[in-house]
Amino acid sequence: MNHDRYDDSYLRAILGKVKVIAMVGASPNWNRPSYFAMKYLQGKGFRVIPVNPMAAGQEILGEKVYAKLTDVPDKIDMVDVFRSSEAAGPIVDDAIALGAKVVWMQLGVRNDAAAAKAEAAGLEVVMNRCPKIEFARLHAELGWHGFNTGVISSKRRKI
Repeated sequence: MNHDRYDDSYLRAILGKVKVIAMVGASPNWNRPSYFAMKYLQGKGFRVIPVNPMAAGQEILGEKVYAKLTDVPDKIDMVDVFRSSEAAGPIVDDAIALGAKVVWMQLGVRNDAAAAKAEAAGLEVVMNRCPKIEFARLHAELGWHGFNTGVISSKRRKI
């Protein structure tokens, strides 16, 4: 597969069948991208299980945090990698062992060897993309420049 570009139908199919996402590198810090992505995906009906050894045993957005992917007791459909490209290799190994169906590497995360290994094991792979951004784009939630939130406005505030 060419991982430089993904057809919308490929991304739409993945996001349409995934129910449970393990987010490796999820942060309890509300202003980190992983926290925002987790919150957004939960709001769209996905169950997102955070994996972060520094926050193990705590909760993020109502979900228990696990130290390692292999500690998660629930069936995982997709592993979302919020770690470095180098760290993706061992995470992919764990995703394969757990029977995940998809490995999704976040923006800036690309590991072609890990992707090839996952695909050889029958997993679907997305690299250098954000599922939150792709879900919003595919569901027409992003307006011009992505400012279709009602938060940013060109109108003056009334004081």
